[in-house]
Amino acid sequence: MKISLLVIGKTDAGYFIDAVSEYQKRLEHYIPFEMQIIPDIKNTKSLTVSQQKEKEGELILKSLQPGDYVVLLDEKGREYSSIQFASYIEKKTHTVAKRLVFVIGGPYGLSGAVYEKSNEKLTLSRMTFSHQMVRLIFVEQLYRAMTILNNEPYHHE
Repeated sequence: MKISLLVIGKTDAGYFIDAVSEYQKRLEHYIPFEMQIIPDIKNTKSLTVSQQKEKEGELILKSLQPGDYVVLLDEKGREYSSIQFASYIEKKTHTVAKRLVFVIGGPYGLSGAVYEKSNEKLTLSRMTFSHQMVRLIFVEQLYRAMTILNNEPYHHE
């Protein structure tokens, strides 16, 4: 199984790029992981919020492959502790055949079509974070889950 993080738009802040890259490198030791970046939509000023969500949704759906298990990172999703998330990842490694795809929507969220295609929703927190921070928090938590599953000392209770 491969884990994929599907995101809208590039991150411009170098410190976020560096931090995410560091966790991506660390994850290579444990599990196949990729971050797919869908380019920002051009000329969004001429689009309504709904139109922008629909256009981003179309690009997200085009990036999915048959057999993907799609998990939306969404404020209304299920919330886990780090240990519970590690257990969740372990179960998915046994039940997901191809890709476990986590999706972060654009600035206005996700389209209805993306919600319909998803298998479930997960939240990293009830608080709202910037999209750049969510990327970093997610890859750090995925790395933490891997260290928990391998009984390594990164996570302290």
